[in-house]
Parts: sequence; structure tokens; C-alpha cells
Amino acid sequence: MLEMERKLKGYVLTTAEILYHLPDYPEFLQTYIWQEYDLAPKYPTLRKFLDFWEKELDGRLHSVRFASNKLIYPNELRFADEQYKVH
Repeated sequence: MLEMERKLKGYVLTTAEILYHLPDYPEFLQTYIWQEYDLAPKYPTLRKFLDFWEKELDGRLHSVRFASNKLIYPNELRFADEQYKVH
């Protein structure tokens, strides 16, 4: 799906900062930045990624902070009431 199509279907750019424990040194934390278009407010793509992380990766999650911003709202698209010609 193209980026504009996703935006029109309600997807928003979502960024997550994931802190996790290093597998060999669990007292140390490492940061991972994840960014993808996702559907707010349930964020199924982010949830799927975090589920994968917990099942498949060795670094135990410490915390996740995320933010998103609606760049284009589908209800903001309107037809023009007037048309002008410029010579």
C-alpha cells in the first residue's frame, strides 16, 4: 500500500522508543527506535512487533514510549467551492 493510501485510511506515523535489557548484561539498558505507519488508538502493528520481540528475542523489554501524529485526516479533504483561472 502506498504511503498516501495508508494516510487516507487512517494510518498515522508512529515512533516508539524501546528500552530493553542486554541479554549478556541485564543490568544495562539499550535503546531501539521503531517507526512505522499504524492505526491509532489500538496500534496493532506496534503490538504485533512487541509480541514478536517478547517471543523471539533475548533482550527482555524494560519500557516502551511511543508517540504518533495524524499527518492527514480523511475528513480534511474537501472539494473546492470555486475555481480560478490564471493566465
